[in-house]
Amino acid sequence: MILVTGATGNVGADLVQSLAGGAEPVRALVRDPQRATLPADVGAVAADLTAPDTLGPVFDGVRALFLLPGYPGVAEAAAKAGVEHIVQLSGVSAATGDTGNAVTRYMMASEKEVTESGASWTILRPCAFDANALRWLPQLQAGNIVRANFPEVRTASLDSYDLAAVAAHALLEDTYNGEILWPTGPEPLRPADQIAILAEVLGRDLQCVGLTDDEARTDMLRNTPVEYVDAFFDFYVKGAIDESIVRPTVEEITGRAPRTFAQWATIHAEAFR
Repeated sequence: MILVTGATGNVGADLVQSLAGGAEPVRALVRDPQRATLPADVGAVAADLTAPDTLGPVFDGVRALFLLPGYPGVAEAAAKAGVEHIVQLSGVSAATGDTGNAVTRYMMASEKEVTESGASWTILRPCAFDANALRWLPQLQAGNIVRANFPEVRTASLDSYDLAAVAAHALLEDTYNGEILWPTGPEPLRPADQIAILAEVLGRDLQCVGLTDDEARTDMLRNTPVEYVDAFFDFYVKGAIDESIVRPTVEEITGRAPRTFAQWATIHAEAFR
């Protein structure tokens, strides 16, 4: 059996869909099994990832686990319960080794625990997600002006559908055991490029206004803890990471090219309307 944590989130939901109907049963870890919308053959279970000592029953019969980052003790508990393989979601910043960065620190800690758990492992270090564009939804509902942070930063953003496809291969095959995989989208785009694509898909006259660093910091601090704001400034202003790099990982593993941002926007156009 395969257990998927975060099974109703962007990546987890796509992963559950990818695995459903296959030869191996799938169990979805969700907050509320009564409210979760899942494929008919996928079982739902509620559990608290912040209390790893309580997770023993969740791992009964589980061979492989897809694990979100930032939950200390879960990988160790899974391995002790007999889980053979863990696919750990992480991020590109884990490669920097900078424990002074709040995001990098918990990504590194998650990777360290899974590699030392005793189970076999695969680590996924994707770049930014196409779904991050949904952060502009309130502005798009208010009008045609979109104020964007870090306007000159290019990212080869990735559809969670493609990340889920990579994760499914890593869960089902032993080819990628002990490997760190770096999925990306097919093209590096600035926020203005993404907004121009959204304008075409939605049939709207959208305009991107780039925020200064000071404006961006003020905007982000409204609903983001300062240590995470500092982390993103480290990434995108100081250049600690480069998410503009396009890698062939998705196509090499799945046999098809990753979706473009335009394809993602077309599929999810109703979310913006």
